[in-house]
Amino acid sequence: MNIAEELKNIGISDKKIPEIRPGDTVKVYQKIKEGDKERVQAFEGLVIAVGSGFGINATITVRKVVEGVGVEKVIPVYSTMIEKIEVKKRSKVRRAKLYYMKNRTGKSARLKETLVSDKEFEKAVEELAVQKAKEEAQKAKDAAPEVAEEIVEETVAPSVENEVVSSEEVK
Repeated sequence: MNIAEELKNIGISDKKIPEIRPGDTVKVYQKIKEGDKERVQAFEGLVIAVGSGFGINATITVRKVVEGVGVEKVIPVYSTMIEKIEVKKRSKVRRAKLYYMKNRTGKSARLKETLVSDKEFEKAVEELAVQKAKEEAQKAKDAAPEVAEEIVEETVAPSVENEVVSSEEVK
């Protein structure tokens, strides 16, 4: 790899972005700077296009209707201003670009929805639990190193035990 490709891939390794497809309803948490303050604002809408660009240059176009006016944002997925992206719903679509949704309102704007699978939801919950455990361990480690080791053992051990399923439990 050359230097340009290495620089492009630096931001990719840090973020965990879910698989985003056209027809998904996503909630994008974006950092907004107002003067010297910074806050996180959510933008929830339908992904009408997964834009051009690969890796660090990937973009998505998200559309929502606010007070009867359609609002679209082209969001660079790996931007530093994007806090996180959550997939709320998935819809069955047969096109890569859903620009025809701009002309639809009411019932005709509905898409056939498929809920985000339970496995994906459980996986996300487990990842969040592990992340919280690491944060608590880091805070405890800063306070008292001996206590931190006990907290890590208590939080990590039960999640590992739950993954092992014996053949008797399955029957």
